[in-house]
Amino acid sequence: MDKYKEAERSIITTYRKTIWRPFVKAVAEYDLIDENDKIAVCISGGKDSMLLAKCLEELQKHGNKRFDLVYLCMNPGYNKENYELIVENAKFLNIPITIFDSDIFEIVTKVDNNPCYLCARMRRGFLYSKAKSLGCNKIALGHHFDDVVETILMGIFYNGQVQSMMPKLISANFENMELIRPLYKVKEKDIINWQNHNNLRFLRCACRFTEDIEKCKDGVGDSKRQEMKILVKKLKEDNPRVGDNIFNCVQNINLNTCIAWKKDGVKSHFLQDYPKK
Repeated sequence: MDKYKEAERSIITTYRKTIWRPFVKAVAEYDLIDENDKIAVCISGGKDSMLLAKCLEELQKHGNKRFDLVYLCMNPGYNKENYELIVENAKFLNIPITIFDSDIFEIVTKVDNNPCYLCARMRRGFLYSKAKSLGCNKIALGHHFDDVVETILMGIFYNGQVQSMMPKLISANFENMELIRPLYKVKEKDIINWQNHNNLRFLRCACRFTEDIEKCKDGVGDSKRQEMKILVKKLKEDNPRVGDNIFNCVQNINLNTCIAWKKDGVKSHFLQDYPKK
């Protein structure tokens, strides 16, 4: 059996419980894929997006809905080694990527405030634009369970609000375009296990700010998200289910115990419905 076929098969055999079932559950629970969708799978070169591509390919072959896939890879200015690694991995895993160039890294390296935020926004805009030009109505990103947990904590600690990374979003700037996150319920440790099981080496950290290995710990750079990752790891020493509890907290919000909340930019307060004396 070809190596790439072994990697594909392991998703529905060895990692059926930890990867395939959570992936399928998220697709169904959050209604991520519709009949006749054309989805641009956004390939960054990392383990998450490469696994996402293989999961969606498997679902396309054996699922009960017909949809098309385009494997879209943007080169924001990778160095030669990183670019070649992406191309080699795509070829090895039999993923027919469509590559297009941008100058995002050149732009954000000149920015002092929030370069990572700007980079993420710009990358998404380029991906939406290219996907739409190819006739796609959705883009799929490789964010996973741990990304969601870290986002919730960052919102609490640094923004003073309870918010989550949503499983799907309608684009505000690109008409009839939607973003989906099919790996929403898949945990990072299981993605790493799949990668190691198949002896795969993916891009870890390709940002211009973090190409220096001393600045790129665990492939995520010196960031607030890294702080959250370390915090969750520490908390799990006493409570192994802490990640699941953080994830579930945004699915079990009791508005009767909230002082105030916002929806569509409109703020509500508990006193609005509190019985008058």
